[in-house]
Amino acid sequence: MGNIRTSFVKRLAKELIETHPGIFTTSFDENKKLVMEYSTVSTKHLRNKIAGYVTRLVRLEQTQE
Repeated sequence: MGNIRTSFVKRLAKELIETHPGIFTTSFDENKKLVMEYSTVSTKHLRNKIAGYVTRLVRLEQTQE
């Protein structure tokens, strides 16, 4: 069973990747700091969800290349 992410998390993660290309990496801890810097997320839980999805998208993008 996998994680189910809300459309808000997915939309915001994709927007961050599109508006800041090449900044996000495959490191979750680094992405947490970048999400906090580039978005206005209010809670730690939501920040971690978005950073995790960004990390996943970056990894998928790298494997497709």
